[in-house]
Amino acid sequence: MSRIGKSPIKMPKGIKANIKDNKIFIEGPHGKMDLNLKEGINLEVKDGEILVTLSEKSKLESSFHGLYRALINNMVVGVNTGFKKELVLIGVGYRAQLKGNKIDFQLGFSHPTEMDIPKGLKVNINKSVEIEIIGVDKQVVGEFAAKIRSLKPPEPYKGKGIKYLGEWGLQSNRLGT
Repeated sequence: MSRIGKSPIKMPKGIKANIKDNKIFIEGPHGKMDLNLKEGINLEVKDGEILVTLSEKSKLESSFHGLYRALINNMVVGVNTGFKKELVLIGVGYRAQLKGNKIDFQLGFSHPTEMDIPKGLKVNINKSVEIEIIGVDKQVVGEFAAKIRSLKPPEPYKGKGIKYLGEWGLQSNRLGT
């Protein structure tokens, strides 16, 4: 049995959870999320906590026990506080700007690069080189940040490219390194 799966998920005040037909709906101040549950995974909501249990203790079902507990916990955290990823563009002439529902990048290519912002995400750009991605779904926020970083990954010698804020080797006067 999973150690992670056994621990209850505490729901902060203002968070509501409903379970209907192998689907959990979680609602909070930052939005709503839902998740389809695999058969054999049972949920109980009581006393401000969500308990994830198994109907049978087969090896296949127990392998999903901790996964579903972590997914539901991420949903609770997302609708309560949200998730954020920060990226920094490092290089002469590298910049980004918002154009409606798109981000326009100038990354030293012979053409501008545009990327659509996925539904449910909020993007802020500071000083045209700092990108902040905010959203409720941890997976969507992380995937979009990784997709942006893949446009121009940092090169190993001078560090030019798109990096996560705080990534090792980040050279920026703003961070004091």
